[in-house]
Amino acid sequence: MDNVKFAIGSKENPLSPYSPNEALMPRIGYTVLSIIMGVVSTAGIILNVTVIVTTLRHRKLRQPLNYALVNLAVADLGAALTGGLMTTVTNGMGYFSLGRIGCVIEGFAVAFFGIAALCTVAVIAVERFFVVCKPLGSIMFRTNHAVAGVAFSWVWSLIWNTPPLFGWGSYQLEGVKTSCAPNWYSRDPWNISYILCYFLLCFAIPFSIIVISYSQLLWALRQVARLHMSEGGTTARVEVKVARMVIVMVLAFLLTWLPYAAFALAVITYHDLHISPIISTVPMYLAKSSTIFNPIIYIFMNKQFRDCAVPFLLCGRNPWASDSEGLEAETTISTVSKSPKVSPA
Repeated sequence: MDNVKFAIGSKENPLSPYSPNEALMPRIGYTVLSIIMGVVSTAGIILNVTVIVTTLRHRKLRQPLNYALVNLAVADLGAALTGGLMTTVTNGMGYFSLGRIGCVIEGFAVAFFGIAALCTVAVIAVERFFVVCKPLGSIMFRTNHAVAGVAFSWVWSLIWNTPPLFGWGSYQLEGVKTSCAPNWYSRDPWNISYILCYFLLCFAIPFSIIVISYSQLLWALRQVARLHMSEGGTTARVEVKVARMVIVMVLAFLLTWLPYAAFALAVITYHDLHISPIISTVPMYLAKSSTIFNPIIYIFMNKQFRDCAVPFLLCGRNPWASDSEGLEAETTISTVSKSPKVSPA
């Protein structure tokens, strides 16, 4: 029962990890972090709610290829609500005020929504690869495939985030002790085995899938561009546009998740490594910022979604309405997928 015991900081327990501790960081530092998380969380909630509401309002957006995009918005919204807002409050108080049980609940919720979002990013990459490159020949991407991808992201996240609730691993305070996450610090072999599995199956594999899928997609676009050189460079311009978007996607993934994954792996691998709590907080906040980057990159760089979402946000105005280029990633996917299947040169 030790795992469910908790103590809220009080005069009787001044040294509790769930009580104020300005030795880690001055009070002003917690206030700054609270403001940062408040801005990030509010923006993330607004952007992701916009995606969900816009999809519900416009039937043309409810297409199989968009299911994963909306699922990403749902996962990011969950992460912003359970992690972002809660961290804003705890930083404002200067300590984690919810006790041990609250730590476990917050750690599980943030990890659950975060890994679901991460897996959804990988699902999006795979879907685009299948639609463009057609590795299965004439098999079309259908609703059941989209639903399967969405379901997989949630099931996979649930499978690998519930073990700490039953003793394989644990959720503990991290960084400046105002939020909780899987316990990267324990040297217990049982905990280390969980963290290594977690790193491999919830980061390394999704990242590999993203890189391989988008590499194949760019290669396919390159081959199509060579076949259509007679069209005055239109396909080449499309290729450059999509290549730029893919690079942004991968860089955003690396910026938000790689520092956190590298930090966790370093802590669990090098037992004598000491990282300042303030420094270790930076990767955590970068990962939480993905709730903003994801809707901007995957939704608002998509012309179809943007044309519906921007007027919703700006009360009917759309500064991009006159954009004549309009060749976004999803438009390119549908165009290229209608071209003859590319074969190696």
